[in-house]
Amino acid sequence: MSQEERKNPGVDLAITFIYFKDLPKAMAFYEDIMGFTLKIDQGFCKIYQASSNGMVGLVDEVRGFHKASEIKPIILCYRVPDVDEWYAFIKGKGVEIFRDLKTSQEEKIRAFLFHDPEGHVIEVQSGL
Repeated sequence: MSQEERKNPGVDLAITFIYFKDLPKAMAFYEDIMGFTLKIDQGFCKIYQASSNGMVGLVDEVRGFHKASEIKPIILCYRVPDVDEWYAFIKGKGVEIFRDLKTSQEEKIRAFLFHDPEGHVIEVQSGL
């Protein structure tokens, strides 16, 4: 298959949807802690700008396609220019970090991890 045959018709932006039992609490976290801006308000679903072309959608499980689950089999990973600056920013907000800032030569990243209010793992990383 040629490169031209593999080319898709285009994507304007990517949205990752995650599900919550307490949508207002999730909104407060993504606005006040993460500093994301609400871009699309669908009532039961709040879509936030996470980067220039990436968004995260917070969905109320009462109306969403899925229900919130105790097991969170995803990681929301945000690649940033300066992970040390983000580490200080998140710690300054009082968020508990469960995997401290470290460098992985094997993965070629410097990263740390924490949870949102309902236990979704958030990784913030910079490349080496």
